[in-house]
Amino acid sequence: MFQSPMLRGAAFFVSGLAIIAATALTLFWMGQEPICKCGYVNLWDGGIVSAENSQHFTDWYTPSHFIHGILFYGVLAWLLGSLSFGARLNIALLMEASWEIFENSDFIINRYREATIALDYFGDSVLNSTSDLLFMVLGFLMAWRVPIWVSIFVVIALEVIVGYFIRDNLILNVVMLVYPMDFIKDWQLAR
Repeated sequence: MFQSPMLRGAAFFVSGLAIIAATALTLFWMGQEPICKCGYVNLWDGGIVSAENSQHFTDWYTPSHFIHGILFYGVLAWLLGSLSFGARLNIALLMEASWEIFENSDFIINRYREATIALDYFGDSVLNSTSDLLFMVLGFLMAWRVPIWVSIFVVIALEVIVGYFIRDNLILNVVMLVYPMDFIKDWQLAR
């Protein structure tokens, strides 16, 4: 049966919203706080070694989720380029949602506490995880609309800027989660 592009687009939009809502409900069910335990919501929280890190709408780790969107766009365009844009975006959203749920599992929370500078980390608030999903979508949308060199420049710029200001970024975060190195942790803690 023939489906109009507008109807297909609406279906992908609704399914994307459903993925975000299901993720938020799953995190809440897992015991994550809806918002910061502090009782208020900031649009930005710049603290790193703080109980409020990853509890507000955006923080220093928000750019890494934007980068996820750029990377997901590139990989999915390469591997699944025959699928519609909406299908690829929902696949990326499912991948990011899966990470958000896994990131807030006891296993990963404890791993962050043991191996990284996130000593007081107890997981993301539901608000912060939802924001992370939205920023991944923004990165995906940006990568779709700009030349590849702009995406590459944005990834490098975000990694350098965040790395400079907080001694952490997506690359360092992955390295420290997978194969922690004491000299990196010592450097990160020596702020």
